[in-house]
Amino acid sequence: MMMKIKFLLSLIALLVFPKVSLSQDLPDTIDQLRKSIVAIGTIKGIKRPQLSFTGTGFVVGNGNQVITNLHVIPKEFDYTKNERLTVFTGSGNSAKGRVAVILKSDTDHDLVLLKILGERLPTVKLDFSSNLREGTEVAFTGFPIGMVLGLFPVTHKGIISAKTPIVIPAHSAKQLTAKMIKRIKTPFNVYQLDAIAYPGNSGSPVYKTDTGMVVGILNSVYVKGTKESVLTNPSGISYAIPAQYAQDLLNSLQ
Repeated sequence: MMMKIKFLLSLIALLVFPKVSLSQDLPDTIDQLRKSIVAIGTIKGIKRPQLSFTGTGFVVGNGNQVITNLHVIPKEFDYTKNERLTVFTGSGNSAKGRVAVILKSDTDHDLVLLKILGERLPTVKLDFSSNLREGTEVAFTGFPIGMVLGLFPVTHKGIISAKTPIVIPAHSAKQLTAKMIKRIKTPFNVYQLDAIAYPGNSGSPVYKTDTGMVVGILNSVYVKGTKESVLTNPSGISYAIPAQYAQDLLNSLQ
């Protein structure tokens, strides 16, 4: 009799309180993150504004903060033509530009934290655990060829194939700092991805396909041959900066 009661109670619990799964399909994950993906670029001029695209970013923190690669930010702006750093939200014809300013940068890990004006946007969740295993399925969403086909976010899927040391190179010897020289001797680890990416993907969030947790920031593509071959004959090897360094940038504001 007692066994029957326990069985009935278990059956009722399953019907009333079904088991909740934290995982989801990739299409659902993309829908969850799409509004947090932004394009990075500049607007030049006022009457007939000229738009330029430099990379991808994603919204974090309070909804008015954006993480991207430092190398996608122009080194100089044409102030005579009122050129401004801009973050583009939305997609297609509904895309809108928002003025952005740099809050903090991390040259060692090629990251920058921006602030945008206007209403707050949905944010991503960062997963900066160090126990991410090789073979983990990931995806990244961004703008691989910029404004050629309009600002429509594109998703690529792959796996984390390795954790490997890397050094973010300086553009010239003059930019080498004592910290960067030290980093060359002891390079930090990045995620090597078995996934096709393109230059416009720089700054894209790399996330787990089943949860949407962002584990890294797409940083570079392995180029075989000339730079033009990145588009015509991609290597399928990409690198991502671990999300821990993005979290460190956010924490540094406090």
